[in-house]
Amino acid sequence: MSPSVIRINTALPGTPRARVMIVYTGGTFGMVRDGSGVLIPLDFGSILEHLPALRQLQLELSVVAFDEPIDSSNIEPHHWREMADIVQQHYRDQDGFVILHGTDTMAYTASALSFMLEGLAKPVIFTGAQLPISEPRSDARENLITALEIAAAKGREGARVPEVCIYFGSELLRGNRAKKAESQHFDAFQSENYPPLAKAGVKIDYLDSAIHRPGPDAKLHVRSTFDSRVGVLRIFPGINPLWVRSVTETPDLKGLILETYGSGNATTARWFLDAVRNLVSRGVIVLNVSQCPGGMVIQGKYETSRELADMGVIGGGDMTLEAAVTKMMLLLGEYGPGETRTRIGVSMAGELTHVTVT
Repeated sequence: MSPSVIRINTALPGTPRARVMIVYTGGTFGMVRDGSGVLIPLDFGSILEHLPALRQLQLELSVVAFDEPIDSSNIEPHHWREMADIVQQHYRDQDGFVILHGTDTMAYTASALSFMLEGLAKPVIFTGAQLPISEPRSDARENLITALEIAAAKGREGARVPEVCIYFGSELLRGNRAKKAESQHFDAFQSENYPPLAKAGVKIDYLDSAIHRPGPDAKLHVRSTFDSRVGVLRIFPGINPLWVRSVTETPDLKGLILETYGSGNATTARWFLDAVRNLVSRGVIVLNVSQCPGGMVIQGKYETSRELADMGVIGGGDMTLEAAVTKMMLLLGEYGPGETRTRIGVSMAGELTHVTVT
């Protein structure tokens, strides 16, 4: 059953300059206080009462809300499929999409959709808020209004930003390059390894050279099969061998992401290297990403990463953990282990600065 669509034409009696769909999945953004002061989900049919400035955008808005709004801490791959399905169903009749999402897992969801929506030629902009829209100092208003402006923006070649992005705290970031870095301030996301695609001040300044544009014959194709039999192992001083083995010996594990130090370094203790080697020999894909927000994995740069490369661990370049997790799950689901091993180190949607071959 498809969710109902609320239509709001803010251009009447004139002609709208663009059509943008708002997808509300849940999260802090859409919470308002009822008569007793309790936070409840917003009725988006009355959004103009909370955001009268929307009338000045001259847009035809369509609003779709999940039947049961979810806290982003509970996000699962089937929710990503639901979002991608909505984009696919309304792709022809909309100029862009704004997805309202909780901040905790927004970077995971934006990464997942960047890989799912192959051939995307229209903006899919994620945004949210650190404070509910009903609060006097809420950041929800500016985030939504600017996200809508970006989703509606057009250039000489069509959509100004035909990518999956996150707009938050005055910056537009590529979705699969972003990480949540702040829980108390309004600049909640960062992108250390790729520049902002736009910055919003008195006007919105776009960095056109950083924006990916699909080919003229690009057609939307949605990938939607995930295999969640993956794990993450973060290395730290004093890590316990029993704990490592409990992860590496997990039955039916298909992929493991190692979060290592610096440019891809890990302990050279024999028990650790043996555990990883055994994992690779079982056909499990092991991907090496850095714990550092900036920089990249260069396996073999130091002796402490050379053995990982030699045994078949794949260097993750400058991928974020969020991009690595969602990309591995999608590739395993779509192609299986063999093809995933070939594709995991090659950029699919601008998540890697360089092709990494190890």
